[in-house]
Amino acid sequence: MQAAARQHRVERQTLPAPVDDLRFRRLLGAAAWERLPNAVQRRFAKRLAAGCAVTYRGRIESCAMNPAGWLLAQACRAIGAPLPLDRAPGMAAVVTVTEDGAGGGQVWSRLYARPRGFPQVIHSAKRFAGPTGLEEYLGGGFGIALTLHALEHGLRFTGDHYFVQLGERRLRLPAWLAPGRLDIDHEDRGSDGFTFTLTLRHRLLGLLVRQQALFADQGDAE
Repeated sequence: MQAAARQHRVERQTLPAPVDDLRFRRLLGAAAWERLPNAVQRRFAKRLAAGCAVTYRGRIESCAMNPAGWLLAQACRAIGAPLPLDRAPGMAAVVTVTEDGAGGGQVWSRLYARPRGFPQVIHSAKRFAGPTGLEEYLGGGFGIALTLHALEHGLRFTGDHYFVQLGERRLRLPAWLAPGRLDIDHEDRGSDGFTFTLTLRHRLLGLLVRQQALFADQGDAE
């Protein structure tokens, strides 16, 4: 048993360890970064090695969408359903972040429980590329160029423009075809918790979707 325990300790010591990730810090700027809560800095300065992940578990606090937002969410099923499909509060939510070795960014996998049927699973990849330095790839070649801003208690990711990637060609969608202004807020709530708020607003159709979830830090998974 002692030999097995020693072997187990050796195996754990040889696992790849997370390293400091300066990519979000560079985008935001050193001065704005230093004003962020320490917990927010820790979450966005953790670069995971291949094969490792960080997981956040929580619940949906609220989700609202107008009829146009509901139709848009259903239409987006064709590219992986990146918008919430249900409005029921209190549903369990799990987010897992892994390193995107191929794209040089991060893969975000979100699982939302639903009152009926299978949970909704959303995959997207944040990549440090493009004219704004940060993009989120959804599915079917669709993506969003993002800008990063500091809030009093966290970060805001704001959509700059939408695009479609067709092989080597990248087509920027005109403003009149865009589904609306996207804002995603990450705000620290203390006690190892934070809120995730997604807001999509159209200049003519109003507030299409607003979803807020509360998550807790769960630590790294090997």
